[in-house]
Order: sequence, then C-alpha cells, then structure tokens
Amino acid sequence: MSHSRSSTEHVEVHVENVGGITETDVSLNPGVTVLEGENATNRTSFLRSIMAALGSDRNALKADADEGLVELSVDGETYPRRFERTKRGIRRSGDPYLDDPTVAEHFAFLLETNPARRAVANGEDLRPVIMEPIDTTAIQAEITRKTARRSQLDEQLAELDRLRNRRPELTEQVTQLEADIEEKRDTLAGVRDEIAGTEADLSETKETKAALESAFEEVQSLRSELSSVTDRLAAERESRSAAREEQAEIEAELESVPESVRAEREELESRRSSLRAQKSTLETEVSELQNLIQFNEDRLDEEGTLGEFQAESGTVTDRLVEDGTVTCWTCGSQVERAQITETIERLRELRAEKLDQVTDLEDEIDTLSSEIAELESRADRRQNLKRELDSLTSEIETRTRSIEDLETRRDELEAEIEATEAEIEELEFAQNHEELLDLHQRANRLELEIEQLHGKRDDIETELAEIETELERQEELEAERETIAEELTELRTRVERIETEAVEEFNERMDEILELMDYSNIARIWIERREPESGDTAEFDLHVVRSDQQGRAFEDAVGHLSESEREVTGLVFALAGYLVHDVGETVPFMLLDSVEALDSDRIARLVSYFETHAPYLVIALLPEDARAVDNQYPRITEI
Repeated sequence: MSHSRSSTEHVEVHVENVGGITETDVSLNPGVTVLEGENATNRTSFLRSIMAALGSDRNALKADADEGLVELSVDGETYPRRFERTKRGIRRSGDPYLDDPTVAEHFAFLLETNPARRAVANGEDLRPVIMEPIDTTAIQAEITRKTARRSQLDEQLAELDRLRNRRPELTEQVTQLEADIEEKRDTLAGVRDEIAGTEADLSETKETKAALESAFEEVQSLRSELSSVTDRLAAERESRSAAREEQAEIEAELESVPESVRAEREELESRRSSLRAQKSTLETEVSELQNLIQFNEDRLDEEGTLGEFQAESGTVTDRLVEDGTVTCWTCGSQVERAQITETIERLRELRAEKLDQVTDLEDEIDTLSSEIAELESRADRRQNLKRELDSLTSEIETRTRSIEDLETRRDELEAEIEATEAEIEELEFAQNHEELLDLHQRANRLELEIEQLHGKRDDIETELAEIETELERQEELEAERETIAEELTELRTRVERIETEAVEEFNERMDEILELMDYSNIARIWIERREPESGDTAEFDLHVVRSDQQGRAFEDAVGHLSESEREVTGLVFALAGYLVHDVGETVPFMLLDSVEALDSDRIARLVSYFETHAPYLVIALLPEDARAVDNQYPRITEI
C-alpha cells in the first residue's frame, strides 16, 4: 500500500480497548494537536493507537479486554486494526495505513522508546539507525544484475564493431565474386560460340547432336548435385565434431557432480527444521515479553498502576499506591516504583537478547537454505547434463547416419558421372569429334562454376544484410548501456549519498535548534562521517563543542550532555532521518511524547520548529508545558 502526503482537512481516530483506553473518538486537524493532561491520562496510549493504525505493533490490549480496535479515517478511507488476546499472545489483523512501518517507527513515532532518540541518549552507533530503512542487500543484488547486463551489452557492442569491420571485407568479396562471375560468363559465351561454329560445319543429324547435348546436361546436373552433397557432407562432419567435443565436456563435468545428494540434503533439512522450531519458540517468547513490557509501560505511563497477572485470567488486580510504592506482581511485597522500572528495563534487555538469538538463528537458517538450494541446484544440474548428454548422443547418431548416407550418395554420383562421361566418349560422334567434346565438357564445367559462384555471392549478401540489421541496433544498445552505467553509479553512491545527506541534515538542523533553544554553553553539536579504515561501512562520530566563559571553544564528551540536551539531540537526529527518507511523503503524522526533560519555553520552541516539517504533529504535554505553546493549537484534554 502506498500513500502520498495527506490533503485531508481532518483525521478521525476511533479506539477501543487499547492501552489504558476503553473507548474514545478523536478528530485531528492538520498542523499541531496538543494532548494536554497529567500523567496517567492515556495520552501515550492514544499515540500508540495512532501508531497501531499506521502499522506499528508497539501497542497492547487493555488489561481487562480480550479484543481491541483502532480505526483511522484519512481522505475518506478507513484503515482498521484489530487485536485479539490468544494463548500465544496478541493476534493483530486488519488493514493498516502502511505495509511496512519501519521508517515511521524510526523517524515519525518519536515516543520515549524511539530508536533514534534512544541511540543518542544511550551513546549508541548512529549510522545503523539512519540506514535501517535502506535494503543494502537488495541494492547489491541490483548492482550485480545491472553489472551483468552491462557486460552483456559490452559483448554485443564489441560484436557489432567486429561486424562493422568485417563489412568492407565482405563487400569486397561480393565485388570480386561478381567480377569472377562476369569473367566466366564471358568465357562461357566464347566457348558456346566455338561450339556453335564447330557444329555448323558438321553433317550429323539433329538427333545425334540432341543426344550429345542431353548427355552433357545430365553430367552437369550430376556434378551440381555432387557439389551440393559435398558441401552438406562437410557441414555434417563439422557439426558432429562439435557435438563430440561438447559430449566430452559434459561427460567430464558429470564425473565431478555427485550422483546423489539425497542423504546430505536430508541432513541439512533436518537441521533447518530444528532451527526453525527453536526460532518459533524464541519468537513466541519475544512476543510474550513484548506484551508484558508494553502492558506494564502503559500501566506506569497512563494509569500509574502496575497490576498483578493472575495465572489463569491474566487480569490486573493491584495498583500503585500514593507513596510511590507498588505491590510487586511476582512476590506481593511493596517495592519502589523505580525498582519496577528497572525490572522492565531488564525485561527489555532480555527481549533484546532473544531478538539477537532469533537473528542468529535466521542467519543459520539462511545459510542452511543456501546450502540446500546449492544441493538442489547441483542435482538439477546433473539431470540437465544427463538430458543434454542424451540429446547429444542422439544427435551424433543421427548425424553419423546422415554422413553415411551422404557418403553413399557422393560415391553414387561420382560413379554416375564417370559412367555418363564414359558413355559420351563411346559415342561415335564423340570419337569422330574429340575437339567438340572437349568444348562441351568445358562449357559444362563453366556453368557449374558460375552456379557455385552465384551461391557464394548470395550467401555473403545474406550475411551483409544480417550485419546491417544488427548494426541498426547499435544506437539502442549504446543508449541502454549509458542508462545502466548511470544507474550503477547511482546505486553505488546511494548509501554514501544517504549517509552524507543525513549528516548534513542533522548538522544543519542542529545548528538551527541550538540557536533557537539558546543553550548558551554549547557552541555546536555535530556528526562527522568518517570513511572506514577497514570494512565496508562508514562511521558516524557525534561531537559536542562547548564554550567557556571567555568564549573559547573546546570539545566535550557526549556523555556530559544534560538530559535536556540529549533529548533535543535525539529528536533532531530523528528529524534528520524523517527528512532524508522523505517520511512526510508517505506518513502524514509525527507523534511526540516524553519531552518533560525540556523546560516549557524550549518545548514551545521545539514544537514551532517541528511543525514546519510534518503535516500532522501530535504531541503529549503536561498542563504546565502546554500553557507555553501557541494558544491557537487545538487541545485535547480528555481521551
């Protein structure tokens, strides 16, 4: 499903039993919408509901519900997303706005757990985050395909050059053959004049002359057929020789291909099935962990509660108490809220570890699948080779029979020619007029030679016509090659270009934000893209430059940034990805939450800056922060 930037006047969102929301309907207008309220007022649940309708799976059912629904209505189209609690976790169905929400989750859904924000906050490598939406494997496959096509075109163009260089030689051969034909025609005409002059002086009857001429015509016909048989015999022998060479090559290749790969294939398939089972188990565990994490986050963020999962029903029973402690769902004792948060963080780490294990298993499964495919390819190759060998064997046998038949016919023709010429010599007329017989035989040979010259000329003219047809394609082939060369350049530089654009976008936006936010002791925050010393990927280095009271600049550690500074840097990094990947062209929403680390005035400035880049900016704010933003922005206070 593909979407362009939304042009609707407003968007309708209907939510049932998602997060902490029982049921709500909300209208959103283009521009900024402020979700105003204290903590535990379902603002984050509403943002995650929008994310769910757009395609994200980072949401949870209401704890006491078995089914949930989010419907997003945009431009007269409704995109439903349904949720059902099952023994294996939450089953999701429906027709979300996006087929693949990866780009949006990285650069448009800017909640606290957003990957771009977390990468900056935790000091992680920034490049993988900005490059996550780019399928570098597909790019490399396309490069390989286009490189092969370019090589093919180069071969075709080189062949055209060879044909063009051969054209003058062939044209010269045609000219020479026509001259030879004309010369032999002149010679034949002279011989025929001599025959006519000689016969005019003879007294033999017309019947005798006719018999002689008929005998010569028969000899000429036999010689013409003999020439054709000889040419066909040479062609058949050449074809049989080529077939025998190919037969020997295939037999040699067959010796190197195992007769059976069944046992090896069954072993690999067994290992792959085992790995797939392990992967399925891990994915179930990951899903369960995600549901557990999501549920508890919603309880902490939206309701200020952390429930107790009952083994049979899975319902929430205990709630947070006023003093910041909670009844732990594992042991029933009172613990600090921060301890529960730490436990959730450990659950996240466990989920991340299991996701890494899933990734490792996927790599192993892919490797085994490649090996199995290679075995299948080898088996298919052996079958193809056997079929080719059978076909060649049959062809060789057929050509051998044809050669034998042609040799027999050649011998028969040579015998018939010899017998006919002997009969002519035995004729009384021929014995009495040996000179005239020689003239007839000479004329006979000239007519055969002229016929053969005509055949050679016609063959060369056919070849010249084919060359002209091929040369007419040169402009088309050159244009295609030029296009492919340009596409290869673009493909090879696409990753580097996106990296460079991301860095430039971040640095430019960061300069503007720092000036807007008035962080007085920060001179600059910027990313440096460095070419790798080894490997095939660049590296992103985040730099912080501060200034002292005397205005002197010095580089500081990223870890020394304040929480406010880190959050702003993370948001700007996400915005850079949003702009570089043109997210606004396919995702009309930018969702923003958890900005309490910034003071109210800076939040207001941040909102006004982000507003210019997203068709719909929906931000969750505390009442005191909401008062600082523009009063013209619509506010939603109840969800």
